[in-house]
Amino acid sequence: MAEDNPKLLIVEDDLGLQKQLRWSFTEYEVIAAADRAAAIAALRRHEPAVVLQDLGLPPDAEGVAEGFNCLLEILRLSPHTKVIVVTGQLDKQNAVRAVGLGAYDFYQKPVDIDVLRLLVQRAFNIHALEEQNRALLQHRGVMPLEGVIAISDSMTRICRTIEKVAPTNASVLLLGESGTGKELLARAVHSLSPRAAKPFVAINCAAIPEALLESELFGYEKGAFTGALKQTSGKFEQASGGTIFLDEIGDMPLALQAKLLRFLQDHVVERIGGRERIAVDVRIVCATNKDPATMIRAGEFREDLYYRISEVTVRIPPLRDRAGDAIVIARMILDRRAREHGRPIKGFTPGALKAIERYPWPGNIRELENRVNGAVIMTEGKSVSEADLGLPGETGSDLTWLNLRVARQQAEIEAIRKVLAVSSGNLSRAAELLGITRPTLYDLLEKHDIVAPVRTAGE
Repeated sequence: MAEDNPKLLIVEDDLGLQKQLRWSFTEYEVIAAADRAAAIAALRRHEPAVVLQDLGLPPDAEGVAEGFNCLLEILRLSPHTKVIVVTGQLDKQNAVRAVGLGAYDFYQKPVDIDVLRLLVQRAFNIHALEEQNRALLQHRGVMPLEGVIAISDSMTRICRTIEKVAPTNASVLLLGESGTGKELLARAVHSLSPRAAKPFVAINCAAIPEALLESELFGYEKGAFTGALKQTSGKFEQASGGTIFLDEIGDMPLALQAKLLRFLQDHVVERIGGRERIAVDVRIVCATNKDPATMIRAGEFREDLYYRISEVTVRIPPLRDRAGDAIVIARMILDRRAREHGRPIKGFTPGALKAIERYPWPGNIRELENRVNGAVIMTEGKSVSEADLGLPGETGSDLTWLNLRVARQQAEIEAIRKVLAVSSGNLSRAAELLGITRPTLYDLLEKHDIVAPVRTAGE
């Protein structure tokens, strides 16, 4: 038997019928198992595309409990596998139930090999088509821009906007919550522009102390201040000919905003401590998680600077508002991380997929990537479950939701995550909205292992 033949797992305790089925499917690599334990072991080892499973398995060969347990475990470990269940002649009710639980199809004894062969062949064909579709999704439909995954209408429109604006020299302002992929879009603007062969330089305005930010951007001369031991060019000079990405520009001090405005007007920099005016040709792409209009009204951001940096404004929706994107992104992250860690993980359980769809993702794509990466490392199965992701399952799947303590805890976690998203990670504001003190909020964050998605300056 050729090793690359499609693999068919037959789960049947009747050894005579098992042998007959082996000889009837010579075009496949047939693996046989007589009970649930052997079936699961074969599934893990061989990863068959199709399983032909009798519902009557030992030690309950006359009943169906063990057969259903086997079916559910197969679907949990390998959600894409096509399972055809085999039942008794008068047991259509359990056959229909099996299909409702996720089986691909059913067949009733006595066995007609020709009919069964058609069912099995169709299952293999459907499995192959689905694999092709998943591959096409990954390589075509979900990556309209390099590194950007999108199937939702909102993100697809944004990608089209980026494609239109990239070839120009227009300044671009990216608005969106932390973790929504602003830097990826900034890189896409650069890579699709005539400046693609020149440098792309990124700087986070919120991550650098105010006293150092000016020297980072504009450079300095030797001896300009204590510690200035040599002449050093700034980020604008380093990006000359290319693109500079000013992330979290909403956190830039007002005094430095004025200097940035002057640069945008004449495209000339002066290093700290120097007198030379250096012409710099650079494209500006900015991003912030704050609302510019609110900051302008509060006197925290210059209105004239805002108009300079926002010739084109792109508002990036949070992941919770991008229908369908979370699952596609999660699958691509899982595939990449599984390869990186050398883990034989094939996908998510049905419960995990539902949990990913339901969860609001206050930390957006960054949180999704962290959860999936942790799950890939920690899971013991071949499929990642909602428990591996640290996400709540469906309340109907168990009775834990009836426990008031559990319900209160889940409500508390949900409230904290939503408030953190609304307040953009400002802990003082979050505590105020929750009606608790800031130290109490810190305790709750530690208790529930919650990381604030954004920390604004001064936090």
